[in-house]
Amino acid sequence: MMSRNTRIALIFGGFVTAVGAAFYPIFFHPLTHESEYKKVQHVNRAGINQGDVQPPGVKVWSDPYKSK
Repeated sequence: MMSRNTRIALIFGGFVTAVGAAFYPIFFHPLTHESEYKKVQHVNRAGINQGDVQPPGVKVWSDPYKSK
């Protein structure tokens, strides 16, 4: 039989693992594969005039991967 502390540690560890697994494709994968995402955005935005798409008063799109 497992002790109470071991059970709590396994539950907490499982929760941390689940959060990490969910967070990886959202945050870390785009950071490590920046060139792939740039290519995809270039293809997706080809032929779009930004001024025609943006509502008045909203900032025009910018490169999200450009360093600030």
